[in-house]
Amino acid sequence: PGLVAGFVAGAIAKEGFAFGKIPYASGGEATSTLAGVSSGFLGALVGGFIAGALVLAIKKYVKVPRSLEGAKSILLLPLFGTILTGFVMLAVNIPMAAINTAMNDFLGGLGGGSAVLLGIVLGGMMAVDMGGPVNKAAYVFGTGTLAATVSSGGSVAMAAVMAGGMVPPLAIFVATLLFKDKFTKEERNSGLTNIIMGLSFITEGAIPFGAADPARAIPSFILGSAVAGGLVGLTGIKLMAPHGGIFVIALTSNALLYLASVLVGAIVSGVVYGYLRKPQA
Repeated sequence: PGLVAGFVAGAIAKEGFAFGKIPYASGGEATSTLAGVSSGFLGALVGGFIAGALVLAIKKYVKVPRSLEGAKSILLLPLFGTILTGFVMLAVNIPMAAINTAMNDFLGGLGGGSAVLLGIVLGGMMAVDMGGPVNKAAYVFGTGTLAATVSSGGSVAMAAVMAGGMVPPLAIFVATLLFKDKFTKEERNSGLTNIIMGLSFITEGAIPFGAADPARAIPSFILGSAVAGGLVGLTGIKLMAPHGGIFVIALTSNALLYLASVLVGAIVSGVVYGYLRKPQA
């Protein structure tokens, strides 16, 4: 029932409609009413949660005659959920657009001043939640740089993003290989699976380990991913593909250095994680 409302929230986030004026984070003039700056992925993400929450609230608190119960889920919930979500998003877009603009200004500023620092930040962001909002914010920024850089051989930012995203699953394999006594047999077998996931740029393979021991795993992953991203920025490696991992390695400007950067990051993460992790009974 909340699917259509979620689509509407995403569309409003993309178009940037809002009540009032949305200020530019970089200090420029505020945009005109009802034609604001897109709140992008972050706005759409918040809008999705809002849509689901509103539909659940309507389902719980709005009572209809028994004869209309069948129409409630397929008609009333999507209809009223969409209307309410649309109005709420007109207000939500204002702060989310400011946050989205500030984030992109910050990351764009790093790109102009230091490719190494940009690589460290983007790589580290990819390991913060391994597929969650922070990860996707970095990914969206990286893919956004591709269109303007294809003619010049690709994007360093996109290369750093993919390198950082490949590290956590590969770090799991390194840790389970070097610190076997700290992992169960099932976890060691999962480490083998994570080789494929890491090489395929599927960061989510490391989520079970991060969820089971976040205080030790996530900082370790962030460190290694930041190292990989920083090395990519330091060497100026570019990438022309938005996804693919090792399967698009030919689209990097230096395949060997790129693989070396990912390997160094995975080893750093794996060693730190394995050292910090407590032995399993």
